[in-house]
Amino acid sequence: MRDQNRIRDIEQKVIIEAPIQKVWDKVANAEGIAAWFMPNDFKAEVGYEFHLQSPFGPSPCRVLEIDEPHKLSFSWDTDGWFVSFLLKDLDGKTEFTLIHGGWKEENEIVPKAGEQASVIRDRMNQGWIGITGKLKKVVEG
Repeated sequence: MRDQNRIRDIEQKVIIEAPIQKVWDKVANAEGIAAWFMPNDFKAEVGYEFHLQSPFGPSPCRVLEIDEPHKLSFSWDTDGWFVSFLLKDLDGKTEFTLIHGGWKEENEIVPKAGEQASVIRDRMNQGWIGITGKLKKVVEG
């Protein structure tokens, strides 16, 4: 089975001391996303194509799913990745979960970075820890 070498999704959770709508307002529009993640031209419309300005240059993305204020998913770049923001109301607080999936096999090379998927995943997992922490700071102000 080739899938056993497939890399598992990155999943990062953070509890934000703010109501779900306040968090949604920072994760579902271009200005909010730019404040904690990357510059972009995002619009909250299913099928909308936009770009994230990554360190490797502009990454093409497409909005896959919106379920305000609980879920936003988009494809990221050209390698089959997707990113989902999941928001759960916890009585005035919000559990924010970020999922970065669509990984290939461990030894496969990610073309833009020129490194193995397993190396990129580990690096991006660390990055997402910092990015979700930054979201918490931006929302909680």
